[in-house]
Amino acid sequence: MAVEVLTPEEYTGPITGDLNRRRGIMKGMDTRAGSQVIKADVPLSELFGYITELRTMSSGRATANLTFAHYEVLPNNLAEGVVAKAKGTVHA
Repeated sequence: MAVEVLTPEEYTGPITGDLNRRRGIMKGMDTRAGSQVIKADVPLSELFGYITELRTMSSGRATANLTFAHYEVLPNNLAEGVVAKAKGTVHA
């Protein structure tokens, strides 16, 4: 997913750190109307509950737009876990 976060500057560090933790690939940062715009590509599976966490991190001051960007191959180490979970050999 293409993620665009509009946030006050003081929350930029925690938000970029959280996007990195979610396997996000940073695409850039801009300034718009006195706020920071953070752009990243993040796997959809890592974004469940993201808006709630974003609002918590920023005291309700950041917003995000999520749009489909592209499909990508899942890394083998993660794919093996997904297959094992689907077969029921690993517990969530």
